[in-house]
Amino acid sequence: MGQRLIIDTDTAGDDSQALLMAALADSIDIEAVTIVAGNVEFDYEVENAKYTLDLAGMADSVPVYEGARRPLLKEFDHVDHVHGEGGLGGELYPDTGIASADGHAVDAIVDIARESPGEVSLACIGPLTNVALAIRREPDLNDLLDEVVVMGGAVNTLGNDTPSAEFNFWVDPDAAKIVMNELDVTLVDWGLTVRHGKIGADDLDRFAEAETPYAEFFTTVTGHAREFSKERLGVDAATQPDTLALACLLNPDLVTEAGTYFVDVDEREGMTRGYSLVDELGITDGEPRTRVVEAVDESVFEQMVADMLLHGDPERSL
Repeated sequence: MGQRLIIDTDTAGDDSQALLMAALADSIDIEAVTIVAGNVEFDYEVENAKYTLDLAGMADSVPVYEGARRPLLKEFDHVDHVHGEGGLGGELYPDTGIASADGHAVDAIVDIARESPGEVSLACIGPLTNVALAIRREPDLNDLLDEVVVMGGAVNTLGNDTPSAEFNFWVDPDAAKIVMNELDVTLVDWGLTVRHGKIGADDLDRFAEAETPYAEFFTTVTGHAREFSKERLGVDAATQPDTLALACLLNPDLVTEAGTYFVDVDEREGMTRGYSLVDELGITDGEPRTRVVEAVDESVFEQMVADMLLHGDPERSL
């Protein structure tokens, strides 16, 4: 049996590629996919997850649970302008006909963790509403889970949603604050993505010319992300924060630098909503408990993505 994993996602854009990577990796067994409000309209997110699992031949074996349809307290906006309407580039609107699993995503997270204490990891690649609710439902969740990887925050750098915040933390800062304060997290942030988690123009063009179903899917869903990168970052690339987070979990050797710091989140409404405070200098008296990934081997990550898209096996070169 491989590494048992729950994936909590607001499936759009590169969430789909992270989900695909997990589904195609022999060393990972996906226990459940749980859907949370975030990138695009909730029903699109649900269908996008089912379509991705179906593409990987996993739709019959991986249940998809529907979770929180709004943040704990805040109002928020979708980002169709980043991922395209519907979340998969604006051209693909799946209607799989696949039924969602019975029950709520929060119950699924808690039940799976309780049934197999210490044996199941959690990959969080969307806003953290479901996970925060799971903590409130099961206060011992941190002890029940194995590894928790979160894609979120902007570690002492500009955000991607506001100048001070990354999207996942901005959408539900109250949930992010709970999770960062109560779980032992490995954090993959937006700044790491900008430094080491982009797929460049040459590879994007190579994948566009490939005739594999996974490469075609990637090209479809990354078109808007590529344009967003050109406009916001001035770089012809597609940022892959969620895929990078999943790759770090799948291949721990990918991480070349990491530090453990106190991390907190500003849940207040206003200019700094969703700001991730990462106390790299040890100035506060907060407990350093969050492992922040600071550098990865970019060439290895790029190879994992290429192996996934061209050969259906992200572990082919590992």
